[in-house]
Amino acid sequence: MLRSSLVFVLLAFGLPGVSAFGQTDWRRATPASVGIDGARLSAMETAIHNGDFKKIGSVLVARHGQLVYEKYFEGDASTLRDTRSATKSITSALIGLAIQEKKLSGVDAKILSLLPEHRRALENPDPKKEAISVEDLLTMSSPLECDDWNDASRGNEERMYLIEDWGQFILNLPIRGRMRTGEAQDKPKYGRYFSYCTGGVFLLSEVLSSTTGRRTDLYAQDKLFTPLGVTSTTWVYSPLGIPQTGGGLRLSSLDLLKIAQLYLNGGTWNGKRIINSDWIKQSTEPHAQISDEQEYGYLWWLQSFKAGDNSYPAFLMSGNGGNKVLCFPSLDTAVVLTSTNYNTKGMHEQTARLLTEYILPAIR
Repeated sequence: MLRSSLVFVLLAFGLPGVSAFGQTDWRRATPASVGIDGARLSAMETAIHNGDFKKIGSVLVARHGQLVYEKYFEGDASTLRDTRSATKSITSALIGLAIQEKKLSGVDAKILSLLPEHRRALENPDPKKEAISVEDLLTMSSPLECDDWNDASRGNEERMYLIEDWGQFILNLPIRGRMRTGEAQDKPKYGRYFSYCTGGVFLLSEVLSSTTGRRTDLYAQDKLFTPLGVTSTTWVYSPLGIPQTGGGLRLSSLDLLKIAQLYLNGGTWNGKRIINSDWIKQSTEPHAQISDEQEYGYLWWLQSFKAGDNSYPAFLMSGNGGNKVLCFPSLDTAVVLTSTNYNTKGMHEQTARLLTEYILPAIR
């Protein structure tokens, strides 16, 4: 009984190195010690419990490399969260690691050259397909007719899931076109036309396997997750047993926060270099424009969140349901917001409100 009481006291006062899940690789601190208004976060909890926000799973905040806020509203610290397309940003990290190890020559490497088995069965051949590079897939800007935001698109991911060979399905797509008024054609910002394509990111799983000689999930565990102390994951696999790098990877909220902190640290975790800082910088710079409010890096979203009179730029992982894993470099702050509010109107706006109405205003 005395030992249980002591553990409760240590957790309650945020002993460095101890978390509710028993993990010892996070330093802990109180919100006030890093300039965060705990009362504002308490008000957020009340709003969630009152039902003002639907199906929120967890909210975690780290500042200056210390875990300062950790609350679970569905499940607990051990729950593996299905953050859907947030997986894509982890795929970006794996591509960076393969380049770092010189397994992959670089982002200019051509997909069909790396995956010759798909060229042999290729439909709708076109010189533009031969030019598709790793960077085209990292930036959602390949010329393939693939758009998950358009139900009519031949490459919409829901059509891919009906086919056994997902990689062949994507590469067999025709080249997309754009109807316009007038002869002049405006060039897109950064020179790339953005088109959200989960199937293209799945192809990167085959690229990783082909270049590293290891199945992507095993490569990820060895090169990324084990160095981060991540021991529990669940992947989704295609009918051919290929890990789905476009979505569905389950990780705990604490481990998702590690990914954010790794990127905030420029590629280090607990003082150990995991990913080159150049790759972190390159991945979180804009390479394609989505809208006036959003840009895209290498499978990382780039946007600013306004709280009061201030606007805070962030790079983030994002997935269906309103799931977000965010890095705010100017605040040296990482945030995880998980939610099971899948396929509902306003799902992303809801978790954005947690940021703009509570979390960001709480940071001094």
